Amino acid sequence: MRRQSIVLVSAAVLLAACGSPSGEGDGGSYTPPPLTASGSPGTGGGSGAPGEPQAVATGLEVPWAAAFLPGGDALVTERDSARLMRVTPSGEKSAVATVPGVEPGGEGGLMGVAVSPGYASDKLVYLYFTAASDNRVVRATYDGNRLGGLAPVVTGIPKGGNHNGGRIEFGPDKMLYIATGEVGDTGLSQDRESLGGKILRVTPDGKAAPDNPFGNLVWTYGHRNVQGLAWDDEGRLYATEFGQNTYDEINLIEKGKNYGWPEAEGTSDNDEFTDPLLTWTTDEASPSGLAYADGSLWAAALRGERLWQVPLDDGKAGKPKAHYNSEYGRLRAVVQAPGGSLWFTTSNKDGRGDPAGDDDRVLNVPLG
Repeated sequence: MRRQSIVLVSAAVLLAACGSPSGEGDGGSYTPPPLTASGSPGTGGGSGAPGEPQAVATGLEVPWAAAFLPGGDALVTERDSARLMRVTPSGEKSAVATVPGVEPGGEGGLMGVAVSPGYASDKLVYLYFTAASDNRVVRATYDGNRLGGLAPVVTGIPKGGNHNGGRIEFGPDKMLYIATGEVGDTGLSQDRESLGGKILRVTPDGKAAPDNPFGNLVWTYGHRNVQGLAWDDEGRLYATEFGQNTYDEINLIEKGKNYGWPEAEGTSDNDEFTDPLLTWTTDEASPSGLAYADGSLWAAALRGERLWQVPLDDGKAGKPKAHYNSEYGRLRAVVQAPGGSLWFTTSNKDGRGDPAGDDDRVLNVPLG
């Protein structure tokens, strides 16, 4: 059953057939197939089940990403409206700005948001969006009241009707990591001079970060469409990746590695490619946002309509556990809140979902 904040409403799991099966989990009815997990069950933390989600905010329009300000409020992007929203832990929401220059379409629009590690002094926030001619990352000051003018950080990221990537996160090294897609042009993924189908690593002002492997913005390549980035307590980076028709992935991301697309989907016999840490069938996942908390990775599934918990043990994946199967519909973003809980967002108004009366929502999940 699909849950609303006040009453329970039954909802058929209907997925609109928009575009090809290679998008964000579009296509046919859902039948859960067997799970495939590379690696053995872990023995580390993160084995406890999360608590009951509680609605923080409702009535949003495709909330794509969330990032917390130092005071505990979150900035939330709306993909199709191009609004940057501010959401408080008590559920108050307000529009910070409609971001100029955003041209939504297909899977593109206003996507990633990140708060500068030095926000207390620089007041900078970063945004990833689809513009007229490209996908781009910009930054602006936000003093708690007004969003300042946009300054380009990285431009020229390929744009398309789908596979636009869009997640941005600051790593433990205070460098900005940018997840991009190959926009359906598979050759871009293996081209180390293209910004498409990559994870980029840049300084806060958009230059190639020190020690990048190829002397440019590229950190890793051979990606199809990355929409989730998260680091564990040891500083290891993980990423979710949409497969085409067979396998979705979580990858352990390491400097300069080639993750195989379009030559490989899932594991490969080619030693030039890095195999995923974990795979699912595309019906089970279509994983977008990713967070690390309480010893586990947490992946928000679009087509799979569930929150996946993947226990970690020294960088190895344990047996994944599915939570909230089809209870809230398509899940897009998941982030750890300052108090240690998780916030996740629904994406039922993105043209491929079955919206409940109070969708789209931000929900809070207690851990531990």
